[in-house]
Amino acid sequence: MGKSLIFSPNVPLRLTQIPKSIFSPNLSLPLRFSKRLEHGFQWIPDLNAKPTRILCTKAVISEIPNQKYYPKIASQSTGPIPASQLIEVVEKAAKTGAEVVMDAVNKPQNITYKGLTDLVTETDKMSEAAILEVVKKNFGHHLVLGEEGGVIGDTSSDYLWCIDPLDGTTNFAHGYPSFAVSVGVLFRGKPAAASVVEFVGGPLCWNTRIFSATAGGGAFCNGQKIHVSQADQVERSLFVTGFGYEHDEAWVTNIELFKEFTDVSRGVRRLGAAAVDMCHVALGIVEAYWEYRLKPWDMAAGALIVEEAGGTVTCMDGGKFSVFDRSILVSNGVLHSKLLERIAPPTEKLKSKGFDFSLWFKPENYTADV
Repeated sequence: MGKSLIFSPNVPLRLTQIPKSIFSPNLSLPLRFSKRLEHGFQWIPDLNAKPTRILCTKAVISEIPNQKYYPKIASQSTGPIPASQLIEVVEKAAKTGAEVVMDAVNKPQNITYKGLTDLVTETDKMSEAAILEVVKKNFGHHLVLGEEGGVIGDTSSDYLWCIDPLDGTTNFAHGYPSFAVSVGVLFRGKPAAASVVEFVGGPLCWNTRIFSATAGGGAFCNGQKIHVSQADQVERSLFVTGFGYEHDEAWVTNIELFKEFTDVSRGVRRLGAAAVDMCHVALGIVEAYWEYRLKPWDMAAGALIVEEAGGTVTCMDGGKFSVFDRSILVSNGVLHSKLLERIAPPTEKLKSKGFDFSLWFKPENYTADV
């Protein structure tokens, strides 16, 4: 079922459901606005309108000649826990965190700082606490790596939950979309299940869309299967990137990549929330995203969602990716090799200068097949 969270300052947060029978992945129904609400409009599908067919944007990599193969990043299975059971809890955890965020989104924020500009709010901490309660209730023996709380649980577990309770905190603090709640689960170090709740709209009209994926099970947005785009030309593509808080050599290198791709493509966006950026690649509305120095909680969910939507995930030098790596490039797959022609050389140059690309934030004694 597609579900969304709708915010009103005077009404408790509720989940609304849109029956799948109303929509088809290959059909598009015109929308009409029903009535003026206090904080925006409510839209409903015009069920009397004639459906029109829309194009599927799934990238068919096998039909691209000489397409290079890149290793899959997903786990071969979800382990002894059935995929349906695992994703149910993952989605519940992400939605629980999102309820906390939605309740706070239009309220004044109590902000503290991890660094000069790297901020954290009470909402980050409250969201993570709410997510942890769901995880502990269902899988008390699992290991957790949270952005705010660090490592919690049994390091002998094969499962590692990577939690970003509020990805894009700066955007959230300013009331600027985009930001999200991101929950990804690894099985022996590889992504097995993921859910990202993206906040869309803006002040007085906030809403959400929910992305999810399981290893080998495809990727979905609000319950409907999604696919990456089929664009095969850089000059007809739209890209996204990100910049960390440390203005080091990797930051300077990516500024140059930003300039380069701005010159040769339809544009490069910088939204400020890695999980959202990757979900946009999976949704087929942008063709690729890359960034240096992300953490496991930034990447675990989004990377799996992209791959399960038909995309490709590697490090920025083209090497095999794990969520403990310090760079990521995700794309629609068709463009991956073309992007690496420009992205890999400066990344290799950083490595030759001694820039640290070793694995990081892997919990001690956690067994990972990476």
